Amino acid sequence: MSGEQGIGAMIHYPIDPYFLIRKKKSMRRALLQRPDLTEKRIAILGGSTTAEVKDMMELFLLSGGIRPVFYESEYNRYSEDILFPNPALERFSPDVIYIHTSSVNITRFPAIRESEADVQALLDAETGRFQALWDKISKQYGCSVIQNNFELPHFRGMGNLDGYDIHGRTRFIAELNHSFSRLARERRNLYLNDIHYLSAWFGLERWYDKLYWYSYKYAMSCEAIPFLANSVASIIKALFGKSRKCLVLDLDNTLWGGVIGDDGLKGLQLGPETPEGEAYTEFQKYVRELKERGIILAVCSKNEEANAREGFSHPDSILKPEDFSAFCANWDPKPGNICDVAKALGIGLDSLVFADDDPAERDLVRSQQPQVAVPELGNNVAAYISLLDKTGLFETVSISPEDLERNTFYAQNAARQELEEKDPDYQAFLRSLQMNAEIRAFVPVYWDRIAQLINKTNQFNVTTRRYTQAEIEAIAGQEKYLTLYGRLRDKFGEHGLIAAIIGEIRGTELHIDLWLMSCRVLKRGMEEAMFDQLVEAARAVGITVIHGYYSPTARNGLVSGLFEHMGFACTERNDAGETKWRWDMPQEYRRKNLFIEVNG
Repeated sequence: MSGEQGIGAMIHYPIDPYFLIRKKKSMRRALLQRPDLTEKRIAILGGSTTAEVKDMMELFLLSGGIRPVFYESEYNRYSEDILFPNPALERFSPDVIYIHTSSVNITRFPAIRESEADVQALLDAETGRFQALWDKISKQYGCSVIQNNFELPHFRGMGNLDGYDIHGRTRFIAELNHSFSRLARERRNLYLNDIHYLSAWFGLERWYDKLYWYSYKYAMSCEAIPFLANSVASIIKALFGKSRKCLVLDLDNTLWGGVIGDDGLKGLQLGPETPEGEAYTEFQKYVRELKERGIILAVCSKNEEANAREGFSHPDSILKPEDFSAFCANWDPKPGNICDVAKALGIGLDSLVFADDDPAERDLVRSQQPQVAVPELGNNVAAYISLLDKTGLFETVSISPEDLERNTFYAQNAARQELEEKDPDYQAFLRSLQMNAEIRAFVPVYWDRIAQLINKTNQFNVTTRRYTQAEIEAIAGQEKYLTLYGRLRDKFGEHGLIAAIIGEIRGTELHIDLWLMSCRVLKRGMEEAMFDQLVEAARAVGITVIHGYYSPTARNGLVSGLFEHMGFACTERNDAGETKWRWDMPQEYRRKNLFIEVNG
């Protein structure tokens, strides 16, 4: 196993906190050797000591492909760093600000003699204090904000009454968390790190270490810090498109108990008759929930395909063959089959999570396909849900309509591919799709989806520049930028929002900073349709020249010739393979799109 692969295996869930703390320096050195790291600027503004939090966050971010550059506030200076002039933070220009506060930073709790009105005023003041911080960040920095909510108190001064009496600390924290939750739903670019849940799952007795607080001013125990850091890092990775979007599943003793080829359908452990069978049913329900919120499902099993599919006909099987967008069941090695799954779906290996009960198979995939996330699932089905859920691999910061329909999109694409294979005349095939596109300037309703698309698209992406939703909102509101999104549908159904262009206007010239598209509509004519609309929009604002830029990566080779295909002339090429292109606006422009009806 290579050094990078070995380090990756160390960081896979379940987390060994003390191992990470002991080995953090050597692990950091190894992870910094990764060739695919994207730099992001993270400001940590702490209401308690954050040095160890920062170190652990760095490990989890590096393991997810992000090289963080940190700004760290002084102890308990989070409010001053935001509200008062701060040239250092302004120069730092953060991509993300993480406000690391906890229950120790609540100004005060209700006094036993205060009236209900007084308690409500205290609650409003505490909420307003944080709102002022978020408002200032939004106005001055325009970046994403990650904010901890509050863990339960270490003690309950009124016993069980503490949970519902207006003076109880437990109740006060519950009300604060409710306010934070409501505000996070209402405010763009505010994301909650749920330490209320995390500390409850971890166990409050283990979460709190009062000696650690008194000695070093850490708000949680040394053992808890890596779990907190993983949670924050998961949100950051999701913001920048580094979370996973496909769960690849083994079958025998993973989705059901037993071996379908040996035990037959009746011999499988599935359903309420046995404890083991009930656990497998619950795991299938969890997997189905992942699918319903947009995670792609695939099968990779050593089995005869007919046997593998038969397992889903069990009367207690929650999952059915149609729930899977790719189905690979044969006797070939799983690392190769997982590559085939990725190719069939048109996504990268770094989008996949592989779940298998067999430790040998997990180790083989981990060693041969290090880009694939392979949690240490174990062989206890009762623990499968917790182990997958706590990894943060499927973390999301929003759920768009396209997410909810993602599995449908991939199923429809299979039908399109089948039709394409049957029709030897490709142009006739394109006409038969009856395609219709909506191509317009960015609008608020699609900002979150556009951000998601920008941060997850790697192959059809000429510059692979990444933008947060806050940056997209800022760009959409400025006249110096020309923006376009593209939605596509055909006779099989919706593709959803699958293309985006951002161009910066400089005088009478337009510079294309971003041009990307989902690969599931590749060679359907959408790139030509987008360019036609770009030309029309550019002409309307007096553009006479359009410049294009291509920056090669390990994944985007398929767009190296995009500008040449559109009629651009190459004006510059360097040793790194980066190219610059120029297109002069003609007096009369002949549309390139021949097969898509466009509603602009």
